[in-house]
Amino acid sequence: MSKGLLNTCEELYGTKDLYELFSIDKKASEQEIKKAYYRLSLKTHPDRVPEDDKQTATERFKVLSKLYSVLTDKDKRALYDERGIVDDEGENEADTWKLRWQNLFKPLTDEDIDNFMKSYVGSELERTDIKKAYLNGRGCINYMNQTVPFMSCEDEPRVAKIVQELIDAGEVPAYDAFLKEPKAKRDRRHKKYAREAKLASEVKRQRDEESELSSLRKQLAVRNQERKGTFESMIASLEARYGAANGDDDEEEFVLESAKKSRSSAKKAKATTPKATNAAKGTRKSARSAKS
Repeated sequence: MSKGLLNTCEELYGTKDLYELFSIDKKASEQEIKKAYYRLSLKTHPDRVPEDDKQTATERFKVLSKLYSVLTDKDKRALYDERGIVDDEGENEADTWKLRWQNLFKPLTDEDIDNFMKSYVGSELERTDIKKAYLNGRGCINYMNQTVPFMSCEDEPRVAKIVQELIDAGEVPAYDAFLKEPKAKRDRRHKKYAREAKLASEVKRQRDEESELSSLRKQLAVRNQERKGTFESMIASLEARYGAANGDDDEEEFVLESAKKSRSSAKKAKATTPKATNAAKGTRKSARSAKS
């Protein structure tokens, strides 16, 4: 038995309450837990954060995977509900968190993320996440940028309006860290965001170029294969048409020799019968004269 996982959860997510973290009811079904896990995973997936934040994102992702295994295991969940502790013994960090994601969900694509963003931004779910991040970070906008999905410097005016509505409604306190943020701190955040956006654009450009190059290589490989097949087919056709005659020299020589011998025999036969031929001509001439 261990409370280490819950302590790590509090350090990374600001709470030990798993149901609060997943934004679900204590009687939530396994399907509801799965949906919540997927939504939270999108926030911290290591492939979706800048290089400098990958280590932290990886740790958050690992912890989230373990917490999901607690809530979807009947015995572990009952132990947590009853005593507020989790059994995280026997977990192999090297393979469980990645395999669990791969087994539960298909590989993420840019289209998947874009579709989720369209349904998320401006939704009640985003409002809930903004409220939670505001409270957990005590109004720190840097913290909110890191924990609210898809939030960037460009979204700050829109998010500030939502926070002000929450303050006016008495749902959250008015933190000076949010309402009176120093200009120097804001400028540093915006410069960092600009650098990361430029880097992300460059990475995307390189990835697109690599993808295009890979596609071109595949096309060239297919064309070369087609040309090779065409050439081999042409050679086979030529061999079928001319190969037998060119490959049977003995037979060709025999045929030519036979033809020569036939012509020679004919000449000799003609040379040895001139008298018989003349006699035949004289007979035919006498017969014509008699008729006359």
